[in-house]
Amino acid sequence: MAGPGLRASDFLDLSATLASSLFDPEGYPWLALPRISAFLASLLAEPPAGYRLVAPGILAGEGCSISGRAELLGPAVLGPGTEVRCGAFIRENVIVGARCVVGNSTELKNCILLDLAQAPHFNYVGDSVMGRRSHIGAGAILSNYKSDGSEVSARGPGGEVIPTGLCKFGAVLGDGAELGCNSVCFPGTLVGRGSTAYPLSSIRGWIRPGSILKQGGLLVLKEPRGTHG
Repeated sequence: MAGPGLRASDFLDLSATLASSLFDPEGYPWLALPRISAFLASLLAEPPAGYRLVAPGILAGEGCSISGRAELLGPAVLGPGTEVRCGAFIRENVIVGARCVVGNSTELKNCILLDLAQAPHFNYVGDSVMGRRSHIGAGAILSNYKSDGSEVSARGPGGEVIPTGLCKFGAVLGDGAELGCNSVCFPGTLVGRGSTAYPLSSIRGWIRPGSILKQGGLLVLKEPRGTHG
């Protein structure tokens, strides 16, 4: 079991994904990543109601829109109402929820996007989880691999180092997290629910929920709405 602030349920509304069974609500959220391949194999063998095979290894829900100029390599599942735009590259073992956006020149690989997540412009999302209504600005990157190829570690609320057992692990973005344009998440980054990073941010470690990461790495809590005036 994970400690407080590190549980899957601390970051994610697990009802907002077809892949809820991959997560232990009390466990680390990144443990779902190695389970994606087997889960997709089971879906392809017996597609859920409302999904159909639109290309080899690709299941799509009702109302999913896929540009003819996107490239899709299965296995992958794309939720109902999701939009896959021109130039998108879906690169195996990808689970995209309902009403998501996968945009121009965005690459997805071994990742899970919960419902309403958006990666709309020039993004890379590798070995990562994006929570419900999370959004990454143009050029934002979720980097998944250390330059020396060693195991990726995460960090907890107190700065403690947590081995993940993974050599490829990008980030977990909590529900409603927002990354500004051209931000980069270092491998093993954990961004809490409702947090925001300014454009051009270098993001690493554990970002507490409801905070703003400003220029120079300054981290402040968001002010509750309705306190002014």
